[in-house]
Amino acid sequence: MHNTFKLGVAIEETWAFFREIYTDLQAHYQVSLYENKTTRLPLLTNRVNRYYYQQGLQNLLQKNDVVFFEWASELLIAATQLPKSCGIVARLHRYELYRWIDKVNWEKVDHLILVTEAKRSEFLRRVPQMAARVSVIPEAVSLERFTPLAKPFSGDIGTLCSLIPRKRVYELILAFAELRKVYPAVRLHIAGPEREIFAEYAQALYRLTQRLDLEEQVIFYGRVDEPENWYRKLDIFISNSYSEGLQVALLEAMASGVFSLSHHWEGAEEILPAEQLYFSERELIERIGQYMRLAEAQQAQAKADMVGLVAGKSDIQFTTQAIRQVIDQVGATRRSKVVHS
Repeated sequence: MHNTFKLGVAIEETWAFFREIYTDLQAHYQVSLYENKTTRLPLLTNRVNRYYYQQGLQNLLQKNDVVFFEWASELLIAATQLPKSCGIVARLHRYELYRWIDKVNWEKVDHLILVTEAKRSEFLRRVPQMAARVSVIPEAVSLERFTPLAKPFSGDIGTLCSLIPRKRVYELILAFAELRKVYPAVRLHIAGPEREIFAEYAQALYRLTQRLDLEEQVIFYGRVDEPENWYRKLDIFISNSYSEGLQVALLEAMASGVFSLSHHWEGAEEILPAEQLYFSERELIERIGQYMRLAEAQQAQAKADMVGLVAGKSDIQFTTQAIRQVIDQVGATRRSKVVHS
């Protein structure tokens, strides 16, 4: 441990993008994690749980120099309604922009981290008073966990994502059906969990595959527990979403040495070069064909370029260090204010 700051961490949503960052924070600070105590007492449950929620959060704020909020959502909203007693740093990924940011008291937030320049611009259009207190630190992956494996091209195309409409897997299957008219040997691998709220969408994907007679060429995997191994079966990874923060699966695939293409959602140009972005189904098929027609040595270089892009912009070592620099700055400023008050 290199720092005497007491750091609180508040997270109630997915840890998928945070586990390695949290491990790094534990190595550098005295870290305490927010825990929401609840009760099931009859009649009083809601009232008592609201009390526990507020008290637990207030205790976290009062006993730490800085509290880091992974997700700028409900916990951050609640914290910014309480008296300010510590520095507050938050990280905003994507969906919070469309659900929570109007409810946060931004005067209480010392620094906000966003994951792309596109998201910074979108955020500041709505909260311009935060301009001096935001920075962009990209999502990142471990280059030790996700590593390339030499593999001859075999026509394996894939995507990994939750099966929800925003990811546009339905449209990807339709594009794949058109691609097979030109390249009949290709296969499409689709990994990722169903979401209960979008159960109808997942069923539509399965039915579409059947109706197009693609059940042998389109393979569904469900949730993948070891994506670092799953990516190695692919030749091409496709991000077909219409909106992302900074898609971690895309970064993981690139770090694994998989040639990657992406629909041109806002911010995708911060990850991939223009020649690997597309808007239309026709452009996607052209991009895939261009890569498939490359000589083996050219394909190998293109895959190496994927690893280089991640190493240059989204290595977890860079991200963890950059986040600590923000925390240190907020903590030092906070302590200075306390000393001179």
